[in-house]
Amino acid sequence: MSRAFTKEDDSLEAPIIPPRPSLPPGTPNYVTPEGLEQLRQELAALEAERTLAEANRENEADRTRRLTVLNGQLSALNARIASAKVVDPRSQPPQEVRFGATVTLRPAGGVGPERRFTIVGVDEASVAAGKVAFVAPIARAVQGAKLGQRVQVRLGPKQEELEVAAIQYTEE
Repeated sequence: MSRAFTKEDDSLEAPIIPPRPSLPPGTPNYVTPEGLEQLRQELAALEAERTLAEANRENEADRTRRLTVLNGQLSALNARIASAKVVDPRSQPPQEVRFGATVTLRPAGGVGPERRFTIVGVDEASVAAGKVAFVAPIARAVQGAKLGQRVQVRLGPKQEELEVAAIQYTEE
């Protein structure tokens, strides 16, 4: 039989569903109130996108593939929201680095740039926005440090001693 008369099934490969940022096994899914709101907004956007995909009947194979990806993303996002443990940064001790803190670090020797970042949940992390996941090595190195305390932090290939210059728990 000629291949011209057979239906090619180009959907044999399962679509790849992009993974959510990972949490180490057994680690609680801490989020800030803003982070939980971001997850809920993402959920609403994905649900709206799924509704549009369900209504699109132009190409059934593309529709099925798109719905499979969206349903996988929705499932992962719903699980992440269900496991979220909201931590209000304002409830943290003001003189100690904890989840939700915006931390300013300066080199202990006074030479070099200051580093400033906010410790947030894994889904909120964005290097461009200065937000670091609480499971990141730099966040782990400074958690529990008090104002003025020196901490050892590995930045790239070298170990540096940095001083906690400021701790802030409020929006600017």
